[in-house]
Amino acid sequence: MKTNALKGMKDILPQEQRLRDYVQSKILETYRASGFERISTPMLEDAENLDKSDGGDNLNLIFKVLKRGDKLESALSANPVEEKNLSDMGLRYDLTLPLTRFFAANRNELQFPFKVIQTDRVFRAERPQKGRSREFVQCDIDILGDSSPNAEVELIDVTARALLNIGCTDERFKNFTININDRRILRNMLQNMGFAPETLDSVCITFDKLDKIGVEGVRAELTEKQLPEGAVKALADFCSAAGNPDGFSIDDVISKCADPSIADDLKYIIATVEKISGGEYKIKYCPNLVRGQGYYTGVVFEIASTSFSGAVGGGGRYDNLIGKFIGQQVPAVGFSIGFERICSILLDIGFSIPGAKEKCALLYDDSIDFTCVLSAAKKLRDSYNVAILKKAKKPGPQYDMLEKQGYTKFATFKDNEVLVK
Repeated sequence: MKTNALKGMKDILPQEQRLRDYVQSKILETYRASGFERISTPMLEDAENLDKSDGGDNLNLIFKVLKRGDKLESALSANPVEEKNLSDMGLRYDLTLPLTRFFAANRNELQFPFKVIQTDRVFRAERPQKGRSREFVQCDIDILGDSSPNAEVELIDVTARALLNIGCTDERFKNFTININDRRILRNMLQNMGFAPETLDSVCITFDKLDKIGVEGVRAELTEKQLPEGAVKALADFCSAAGNPDGFSIDDVISKCADPSIADDLKYIIATVEKISGGEYKIKYCPNLVRGQGYYTGVVFEIASTSFSGAVGGGGRYDNLIGKFIGQQVPAVGFSIGFERICSILLDIGFSIPGAKEKCALLYDDSIDFTCVLSAAKKLRDSYNVAILKKAKKPGPQYDMLEKQGYTKFATFKDNEVLVK
């Protein structure tokens, strides 16, 4: 029998689990204080729903579940055997598709607009590497039924407060920025430069790499894709004029769009967030921010810090996804905190849970009546988190292990009195 967890998944030891429980509790506390309600959905979803969900590259990472019994035997007996007929369900790769299905099934029982929390595990058949696991936790909030930019403002505000409420005083953690863009503006600009509508997804994927591969890298990749030379030159010249992604302004991009009013919502969101942030976090226009899921229809955002690589959260507006289930459009926008990334950062910087009681081990031997042990532990729990343990014959290694597990106090019995040190 193998003792290691499956590749891309991991066992979590008690000390890390305590941190994860704390982080999740602070996130949930902030979400609920803002009027969001938590739901749960099954880990498994219908294969057809997953395949038609516009999940971008994630559609290639679905853990598929084989049919069972007679249905599987029938599929295997077909000639030829077709892979698509072997599976009828799969593990969810994010929480957005399950939410839209949930809303479609239960909308008559829900308050409208629906402000919802989901914190749960998702699964992707990734190639395991640092920062990419096959099983991980997402913490999402979504607003369904509000088409106004106030929904984006509220999600940004609540998500930022959730991060701040974790209570990490390390400036590297507190110093974060919300990068924001609107896919409609970007696509309008690119089409106006001469890129055909059917090529925009491909162009956006390359443009998203600007801060990694530079202007010449973008030019080379678009040229390799055999896109129109004039359009490639117009985009490259535009990027060169800005100097770097931080050099773009909304007005620069709008000047390249056919319809300047398309940026009104984004301007409102940025201006409003700047007012309410109180300087505790920043918001920045980032025109090369694309995000991968194909279901995003408008504003997209990510949380970034200059102190840590990679995003620690992201989301956007997906107004068309619910309509796939009910045949009518329902506006929707969501923001997901990168729970695993945040926990990893906090572990790396040695974060201590604020206000946590010290851990105390109450050690006893056979000479002590166990009812006395329980009574002593009850009193000690006013000041400590107390574990009751039988004292080892050779206590040295026992103390060493307890200290590794975070115990800072040790209580023992002497003449029926409890001594703590």
